[in-house]
Amino acid sequence: MTEIILGSNEHFESALRKFKKKTEKEGIMKEVKKRTFYEKPCEKRKRKQAAADKRVKKRLQRARQKNART
Repeated sequence: MTEIILGSNEHFESALRKFKKKTEKEGIMKEVKKRTFYEKPCEKRKRKQAAADKRVKKRLQRARQKNART
């Protein structure tokens, strides 16, 4: 559970900003959105494979750019 400690003169808006930042950092909202609907195992595999392909493509692109500079 995310916990925010407020100062004595702290406004609600700043506390809300802290809360949002902390939940974003912990990935809570992403997890909630992901679990809102059931995802079939085949869809989960496709999503994970697409993410892996994207990471590999990004890594190759960075390596090409690095080689082009030198």
